[in-house]
Amino acid sequence: MIPWETDMGKALARAKAEQKTVLLEFFSPQCIGCKQMEEVTFADEDVVNFIADRVIPVRVPVSSTTQTGDFRISWTPTLITLDLYGREHQRTVGYLPPDEIVGSVLLGMAKASLDNGQYNEAVIQLTTLLNGCPKCAAAPEAVYLRGVARFSSSHDPAALKDIYQQLSKEYPDSDWTKRAQPFTLL
Repeated sequence: MIPWETDMGKALARAKAEQKTVLLEFFSPQCIGCKQMEEVTFADEDVVNFIADRVIPVRVPVSSTTQTGDFRISWTPTLITLDLYGREHQRTVGYLPPDEIVGSVLLGMAKASLDNGQYNEAVIQLTTLLNGCPKCAAAPEAVYLRGVARFSSSHDPAALKDIYQQLSKEYPDSDWTKRAQPFTLL
């Protein structure tokens, strides 16, 4: 069972103390996608272990108007990755099955690291994502952002060229491959 926090203040205090990101879930008891998240995704043993070990999970009912308004929630389920300061770095809307949620959460964690200038940590998280779920929906973006993190750390343009090469080989139809196309000009 996932050890959900329900108090944002407590969750952020834990995140700072444990140096972890926060996974914030907005849900509604009437929402069919939320019910599926609860009965399928959040019941999966691998998902439970990953979330318990890697993030501070917070669950907020969409009826909590203050937080719902603060985060501009228009649909449930909505999952938001926050850094330990409470800043948003990623959001997903709608049901995620067990084989997609770990990749999505790792992507959010990596974005928080990347946005906070922790490039090596972002590379580690993105590599973990790509090794663990290379076929998940988050994988092409992970390839792209891993190259960005490598470039940001080294300033070596080869890191950007590698993005396009890997994407065109492994994810040729991805939007991320199209976005990386200009790197071929380097």
